[in-house]
Amino acid sequence: MSRRTALTLGGVGAALVLAGGAGLVWDVSTNSGSPPPSPRGRELAQPRIIRSANGTLDVTLIASPSPVVIGGTSVTALAYNGSLPGPTLLVRPGDTLTVTLTNRLNDPTNLHTHGLHVSPAGSSDNVFRRIDPGTTAEYRYEIPTDHPPGLFWYHPHHHGMAAQQVFGGLYGAIIVEDPAPIPATTERVLIVSDLTFDASGTIAAASQMDRMRGREGTTVLLNGQVGATMTAHPGDQERWRIVNACTSRYLDLRLDGQSMRLLGNDSGRFATPRPVDSLTLSPGNRADVLVTMAAGTSVLQTRPVDRGTPAGMMGNPSSGDSVRLATLRVSGAAAASLPSPPGATPRELRSEPLTGRRTLTLAMGGAGMGGSMMRFTIDGRDFDAARVDQTVAAGAIEEWTIVNTSPMDHPFHLHVWPMQVIETGGQSFATPTWQDVVNVPARSQSRVRIAFEDFTGTAVYHCHILDHEDNGMMGVISVV
Repeated sequence: MSRRTALTLGGVGAALVLAGGAGLVWDVSTNSGSPPPSPRGRELAQPRIIRSANGTLDVTLIASPSPVVIGGTSVTALAYNGSLPGPTLLVRPGDTLTVTLTNRLNDPTNLHTHGLHVSPAGSSDNVFRRIDPGTTAEYRYEIPTDHPPGLFWYHPHHHGMAAQQVFGGLYGAIIVEDPAPIPATTERVLIVSDLTFDASGTIAAASQMDRMRGREGTTVLLNGQVGATMTAHPGDQERWRIVNACTSRYLDLRLDGQSMRLLGNDSGRFATPRPVDSLTLSPGNRADVLVTMAAGTSVLQTRPVDRGTPAGMMGNPSSGDSVRLATLRVSGAAAASLPSPPGATPRELRSEPLTGRRTLTLAMGGAGMGGSMMRFTIDGRDFDAARVDQTVAAGAIEEWTIVNTSPMDHPFHLHVWPMQVIETGGQSFATPTWQDVVNVPARSQSRVRIAFEDFTGTAVYHCHILDHEDNGMMGVISVV
């Protein structure tokens, strides 16, 4: 991957594409699921949009095994409201989001609003809740009036079940709207995921080796589809909001022949959009991109990313071929040009008083004879929900150094409080870059600054290779 015009996102590399504005291509309507994805080669479908009104959004999500069509094959996936992906939730700062979650799975589940700056307590973004099969629970999220606009997502987070349930299809986008519209002819939500299924349409369970490496599916999907198409006119300025919803797969995305400007990543915006030619997204990362269309045919593809190999294992978990996600066809009459988007003023924590420093160490090892499971630890300890690993004073601004002693990259995710990236893998960030998933390269480290503001309570931090999280690479933080 060329780094010449690439941004670093999640500590690996970057550049990407997406669109937003007036002429929306999505369906803004009810709380029902959308129809099954169309067969290979059809126009890319958009997840159903559910929009807040009068300061509230009340949503019912039913998690259940559901038949979906993937590349012409009927697959029994796990889905919210029978749709792959689940509906997109569209809210504004100051809104109250209420989610009624019904569990029709065979295992416990719960819900995490990834990246939202909301309380971790009670019925809000509390990943310690357990929703048993056959039961229903309510979540209530009070979104702050000063919440930054951006792209977020929701998925299960019950410890030990997260990887299999997300891999099976349980995920959807959350959009916090901009205070002023971003000029665009079309908006698209693009959710990239992967899974493995057999000829009968049954999703494969991960082997022990898959769980140690972090499973990567043999089929890569864009909005639940394989080989979809998109159409546009020359000069169109589309806004694409992209989510990496894969459990382990890193994405190195390219759209050759098109002009792309990155508005921001995860929950952060840049002061001005940045021209990019590719984008690497760690699992859980998002990107918000403007694409100015040029006539011709382009391919949106993801190329292999070397994320390392667990010690003693043969092969590389990311050594496969490039994957074509969609074909973009641009033709017809040229569209009128649109103005540039308004700038942003990202917060700079390096100019504010620092109240503390911490070092966390991510490690792997200890696999026994006979293929017993390798240990995945933070500071030498496996996850224990009853143990608080870090206690932080409310209002503190801290610098954390996350050290990775293992031979694999680990994407580090902190719930509730976003992180300003200072340095990753030896590369410093000259301008404020805000993320909630920061890649920590193999045998290297990353540094971030965090303002523990607005909320107290207990949350978690973990590796967002979800198999590693389920196998113990997670810690508990209490802000008091």
